[in-house]
Amino acid sequence: MKSKIRTGILLIVIDFIVGVFSWSAFFTYRKLYIEKLNDYRYLETFQSERFWMGAIAISLFWILLYAIHGMYNDVLRKSRLREFTLTLWISIIGSTVIFFLFLLDDFKYSYTDYYSAYLALFLIHISLSIPPKLIINTIIARKVHSKKISFNTLFIGGNQNALDLYNKLESAKKSAGYNIVGFLQNDNGVDAPLTAKVPLLGDYSRIKEIIQSLEIEDLIIALNENDRELYQIIAKLGNTKVNIKVLPNMTNILVGQVKMSSILHEALIEIQFGAMPYWQRVTKRFLDIVVSFFVLTLGFPLYLTIGILVKLSSKGPIFFKQLRIGKNGKPFYIYKFRSMYMDAEDSGPALSKDDDARITPIGKFLRKSRMDELPQFYNVLIGDMSIVGPRPERQFFIDQIVKTAPEYHYLNTVKPGITSWGQVKFGYAENVDEMIERLKFDLLYIENMSLIVDFKIIIHTILVVLQGRGK
Repeated sequence: MKSKIRTGILLIVIDFIVGVFSWSAFFTYRKLYIEKLNDYRYLETFQSERFWMGAIAISLFWILLYAIHGMYNDVLRKSRLREFTLTLWISIIGSTVIFFLFLLDDFKYSYTDYYSAYLALFLIHISLSIPPKLIINTIIARKVHSKKISFNTLFIGGNQNALDLYNKLESAKKSAGYNIVGFLQNDNGVDAPLTAKVPLLGDYSRIKEIIQSLEIEDLIIALNENDRELYQIIAKLGNTKVNIKVLPNMTNILVGQVKMSSILHEALIEIQFGAMPYWQRVTKRFLDIVVSFFVLTLGFPLYLTIGILVKLSSKGPIFFKQLRIGKNGKPFYIYKFRSMYMDAEDSGPALSKDDDARITPIGKFLRKSRMDELPQFYNVLIGDMSIVGPRPERQFFIDQIVKTAPEYHYLNTVKPGITSWGQVKFGYAENVDEMIERLKFDLLYIENMSLIVDFKIIIHTILVVLQGRGK
């Protein structure tokens, strides 16, 4: 952990220094070779407070770009090739932004000067950025291969496959950095060949406790695919900062689920909850906050109108709140405009149906147009939900769903949403069977999460609202 923090700080400091030097070098090229200032005027400008304030701001801008793209995450396990391509891409983006925001209108010369200025800005930054990153990553990689840097690793399951994998990892010429401290298995480790190599630390119920107490960084699941506990274990780990990997079989390989990041180490499927690139996850949350704020403020007249109609339609409060299960199994209160009469669930939890007598006249319109969901932008603003994500359910119905479809637990690895792929394709479910049928669309969403997919779902949701096709 200390090595990770030190390396992260070192990378930030180096990027800051590189930012200052690259801007200074570009400034020198621009003033002396494009604007052709004499030495005196150049030195006068170079020594000004404005220049150095600009150099610091530009350096912080580069650090922000790197952070948004996740370059300071998991700094001890960087792929040098991926780091190179990502740095190249970020340099193109950053140079373009700086050129158009700060340089395009700052001097008026020929197009040749514009092209040479942009090219110089890009080449100077990339040539100064890549060497130190490559050197640091190479040093770290060698330390990992020699196990001078290692990562506490926990196995889930102690079967023969787990033992075979353990032997392969330990006998590898170049280590992947796994320090296997033990394994978990139910049934007290009965018939667990892995006990010959590492200790049994307990059953699956202790997984979070052991991850925390032993500072586990990697977790390798060696269970059979048909083991119903697999989905529950994966769902429980959604809020832990561990790298979760699963032993692949031939089917996984043939359908393209095994993505190799190294040709030297064993092939494992890395579980990624909501496989969005880091910068997209940051952007998604930023857009959630911005859109929710504007909907809640600019939409106040609509909220007021709907509130009055709800109040006049039947006795009871304007808003309805209900306990739902969110990301990592965390319960939260979801808010809606009330669309049913009071005491609609006196006889117990029940899903709504077509022509449900419990729904008020205005409630039918609100549910058909999905306007009853508008208060949930508050849930999005405070972070319980996202605009797009699987719809959250009550624990009562989740307990019934997982008896047939234990993979439902996988939905709890991402934030629930106001709208979802399942909601667009299927609509509201009237019973548990329909919930299970809708589940496949939500699982597909998680496997294909991206900003583009979110935008498509939002567009189709708007069409459903405008056309009144809500189910």
